[in-house]
Amino acid sequence: MTRLRSVKAAFTGGELSPDLLGRGDLRSYETGALALRNVLILPTGGVTRRPGTAYLATLPGPGRLAAFAFDTEQAYLLAFTDRRLEVFRDGATEAVLETPWTAGQLAQLAWTQSADVLLVCHPDVPPRRIVRSGDRRWRCEAWRFSTVKTADGRALQRLPFHRFADAAVTLTPSGTRGRVRVRASAPVFDGAHAGRPFRLRRRQGLVVAVRSPTLAEIDLLEDVPDAEPSIDWDEPAFSPLRGWPVSACFHQDRLVIGGSRDLPNRLWLSRSGDLFDFDPGEGEDDEAIEFAILSDQVNAIRQVFSGRHLQVFTTGAEWAVTGEPLTPKEVRLDRQSRVGSGPGRQIPAREVDGATLFAGRDGAVREFLWTDLESSYSTTDLTLAAGHLCRAPVELDVDPGRRLLLAVQADGGVAALTLDRAEQVTGWTRLETDGAVRSLAVVRGEVHWLVERQGRWMLEQWEDGLALDSALSGLADPPTPRWSGLSHLEGRRVAIVADGCLPGPAVVEAEAAAAGPAGPGIVTAGPALQPTGWRPLPPNALAPEGQGRALRPLAVTFRVAATPALRADLGRGMVEVPLRRMDQAPLSSRPAAPFTGDRRLAALGWVHDRTRPLWRIEEDRPLPFTLLSATLELKVND
Repeated sequence: MTRLRSVKAAFTGGELSPDLLGRGDLRSYETGALALRNVLILPTGGVTRRPGTAYLATLPGPGRLAAFAFDTEQAYLLAFTDRRLEVFRDGATEAVLETPWTAGQLAQLAWTQSADVLLVCHPDVPPRRIVRSGDRRWRCEAWRFSTVKTADGRALQRLPFHRFADAAVTLTPSGTRGRVRVRASAPVFDGAHAGRPFRLRRRQGLVVAVRSPTLAEIDLLEDVPDAEPSIDWDEPAFSPLRGWPVSACFHQDRLVIGGSRDLPNRLWLSRSGDLFDFDPGEGEDDEAIEFAILSDQVNAIRQVFSGRHLQVFTTGAEWAVTGEPLTPKEVRLDRQSRVGSGPGRQIPAREVDGATLFAGRDGAVREFLWTDLESSYSTTDLTLAAGHLCRAPVELDVDPGRRLLLAVQADGGVAALTLDRAEQVTGWTRLETDGAVRSLAVVRGEVHWLVERQGRWMLEQWEDGLALDSALSGLADPPTPRWSGLSHLEGRRVAIVADGCLPGPAVVEAEAAAAGPAGPGIVTAGPALQPTGWRPLPPNALAPEGQGRALRPLAVTFRVAATPALRADLGRGMVEVPLRRMDQAPLSSRPAAPFTGDRRLAALGWVHDRTRPLWRIEEDRPLPFTLLSATLELKVND
């Protein structure tokens, strides 16, 4: 009989898919786990309980969150709901604006920011600018394209134009200047053209009235050369009739518009230095650029992203637009991969360590990274080893301080990826709460999420000092046994943390909950975190501990940091890991001092089923927990 010691010194492999239980040859098998719930993987190797959340506000209904960072000191959280935008700063409402987007349209919103302006796009709604003009001064307004004046002072708009009708259709004006009647050789006019710009022979006019599908009245802002029939005419690329931009970004001092409802595969780049001038002019280096993505399949643009190059994510492939700098004569479009992005929802791509992370149409989170060896971009599936955790992402954001990518799932959970390419750390865990997470945004290193709890939509912020969700904390002097202000938890059973003690749960009645008979000075109340779970992988069949016919676990030594209490199961049910003296007062009346160090827990009995873990940790008490390593002592029967 052989005595062995198996040391789990790092958990950076994260939770692995059950499909990998037979892959003991993988490096991630040694650093991975069978289940990691409500814990975060530290880049240094350990795992720690995720932070609790502080309650900020209740929103009127379903919504999406976005970050707005004016500078390193002034950052805001934007909450889009049904025809409404609420601006938060430091947890308090700063402004409320009316917006045109309904709750059903929020999933297709795309946005990009420059300084104090956020540009918001939706293919069925005219694009808007969210403008911060000072402290507590915000406004939502339509995009305004650049204009130039004619000799007689009339304004010509520098917006994109496009020919939608058949190339053979001609227009014949009744004159060359002023108000003219324009007759088409085939039906092209629609009532939605009224009040919109129109171009004939590259001269701009304004549609005054539409008399029929083949006849319209136009005020010419510029004289046309003659009144002969011409195929040289076009209309605005964006309009109520043709749809509006799908996505936008800023790249090389240009505003880039990626796709529209009726031109889904087209790119527009503004004039350099003039973000709303889209007139291609004579094709000079600083003038606007326009082209379509044409290939063997339809490439509807889902988003454009400014990285090392201008990156274009379509429903069928990923593209790179190159040129140093980009000019009408020096622009190149190359397909890099054929993954594609889903058409059902706009999920903003994120940059981590020079790589662009995006959600593919297959539900996987992928890394779009430039490789010098190939002089092209490679696309790597980051969810390959944990595909069961990330199947249908609806939101992505990055917490740079914790080196976390947070992917909100359609089922309301959150898949959390700790990513550090330099240290080869790529590990997933799953985060859950009492409710369903629907949106998420990171503002200046602070994680905010929108949670649907029993039909109510609660805005919450991660807070390291909390061990409860949707919690409120208070300080009273003198102490009070009853705490009010919990209207968002009315009728709910909540946990109480009172000066580090755990007096037991309470039910919120009349917006208040009892904190104990004497009521300590500092109380935190809220729904308890979902249980923290940690289950290692079964013994590796390729390692010595997996070679015998039967195993006898002897003990497990846990190395913890700043952990006041811990429960573990070594095969005979959950028991308390001895981090405290047995004669100390219970946690309900006295806070436990955090413990850092090793604690050994003995085990009994033989294990014949080598497909199940030999131990597990599960903790539902609202207390901190950090595990640095675990050492298993066992005997193997040859």
